[in-house]
Amino acid sequence: RSFTNRVRSLWRPPLRVWYDPAYRLPLPALEALTGLETRRADLALWSLMALRVVRQKSVHAPGRIRYSDLALVHSAEYLESLDRPEVLAGIFTLDPGAFPCDEVMTTLRLACGGTLQAARYAWRFARPTFNLLGGFHHAGIERGAGLCVLNDIAVAVACLRREGLRSTVAILDLDAHPPDGLAECLEHDRNVWIGSISAVDWGQLPGVDETVLPHDSGDATYALALEGLLARMPQAELTFVIAGGDVLKDDHMGALALSMDGARQRDLVVAEALGGRASVWLPGGGYSSRAWKVVAGSGLAVAWGSRQPIPADHHPMSLRFARVAASIQPEALEGSSWLTEDELLEVMGLPSRQGPRRLLGYYTIEGLEYGLERYGFLAHLRRLGFQKLRVEVGEMSEGQRFRLYGTANEEEHVLVESGLSRSELADRPVLYINWLTLRNPLERFSARRPQLPGQEVPGLGMAEESLELLSLMARRLGLEAVAFRPAHYHVAYAARHRLAFLDEARQGRFEAMLRDLGSMSLLKATRAVDERRVWLNGQPYAWESEPMVAWLEPVAPRRDLIDAAAAAAHFEVRQEPWSDESNG
Repeated sequence: RSFTNRVRSLWRPPLRVWYDPAYRLPLPALEALTGLETRRADLALWSLMALRVVRQKSVHAPGRIRYSDLALVHSAEYLESLDRPEVLAGIFTLDPGAFPCDEVMTTLRLACGGTLQAARYAWRFARPTFNLLGGFHHAGIERGAGLCVLNDIAVAVACLRREGLRSTVAILDLDAHPPDGLAECLEHDRNVWIGSISAVDWGQLPGVDETVLPHDSGDATYALALEGLLARMPQAELTFVIAGGDVLKDDHMGALALSMDGARQRDLVVAEALGGRASVWLPGGGYSSRAWKVVAGSGLAVAWGSRQPIPADHHPMSLRFARVAASIQPEALEGSSWLTEDELLEVMGLPSRQGPRRLLGYYTIEGLEYGLERYGFLAHLRRLGFQKLRVEVGEMSEGQRFRLYGTANEEEHVLVESGLSRSELADRPVLYINWLTLRNPLERFSARRPQLPGQEVPGLGMAEESLELLSLMARRLGLEAVAFRPAHYHVAYAARHRLAFLDEARQGRFEAMLRDLGSMSLLKATRAVDERRVWLNGQPYAWESEPMVAWLEPVAPRRDLIDAAAAAAHFEVRQEPWSDESNG
């Protein structure tokens, strides 16, 4: 709250942004393969709205770009090819099997429409604007590349030229990779200036003022290069800024090694150089879990000139879901106050004659479906290709089973299944997840997306949403935490940002494992643990499936105990697995 208050003290007119919930690509495999957070636009917008940088009335829904507009830049043959899975999937380096071409093209056409509409507004009113998806600078006239299918900036420039823009357009490409597609698409527009700073040398690009920095240059070197580039940038009637998030040190595909503060300083310097003139800011690339913070930081820099960092414990999805939860009346989830005889038995903890109608004695099936709709969970499943979504609740030996079904290709599939129960940890009531599976049967494993231990089919890419919903359920039931036992290393790895092992010594050993196995891919690391090729302090190590917990109210961890356990633990991977027999 203090962070929000400090930022609000710098009040300026709300920044106008273009955004659509469909900006989230329906490609759950992308994060595992590239580090791309497909929720990036969502997280950035929710953060900016929570901080009051952006108001609801300043968020504009884009329209899909027209194919006649795209044809000003891209060839007809190329545009016609974009309904073929092998073409689109190849650009995203994914398996073409069951590739959702229509939904992906919906996302991309909306993004291009957003860039064009933001550019029109900026040009007309001489103000900075922001489109939360765009900067597809690798797409060429007859090709897509580097996750870029359509060149939104080139299309916007072509459309505005047709509408009367004659003077100079500047494109400041601060993504970590060169603007090869932009150079190709805008080669014959003599009133376009393209400036770029990257860490990759792809040779001379026509019409591009390119600065190539060494790998891991860092903040100071980058700042000097940016100062020189801005000094060479001409005065323009309209400027596009690709404020790439792939400049960060921990980015999977960038190599510039900027800190979060360095990325913010980049945006502040550019915003000051533009002086509030007509500009369109775009997020470009970003392939780390923190990339959304760069996008939100760009908004803070452009709107308020703020250097205040976004705190580590700022979780925009939690804030967004909490606002939705506050707007849902309890009766919508628990049904009528008039209970049937079976429901009364169930609420009293007694077995009903027709099977359970309420999950955990509270949520009706209709209430669960309504809640999942309100939080956008079902809408995203539809974009993945599933229809006729329905919920089913059943009994288990301990607790209850929740299932979410969806139909695709005239076959019904289990998409989500979880075993839930009320339990106690450390003498405190918790919602215990006995198991949770998220399944996308339309996807398949491949050499680039291999099967992880415990997986039967690829996942839905909705683990974060699932945890948020379970936390809200626990809070509504008067419980104090969500807890589960991770059966594999990769499961604990995925949950590490929100949950921690209940036992401090176990948490310390887990942090030591993250440290010591950090140079390996997640697949190799989790397989090494499962195959018992990991040793701890010179002894064979077996995975410890101890409870991990997310307390709903902050609980201060004993960092002294955790750090001591981490310092005392040293993991290594050996090529040969160990066995009980070989170890005596």
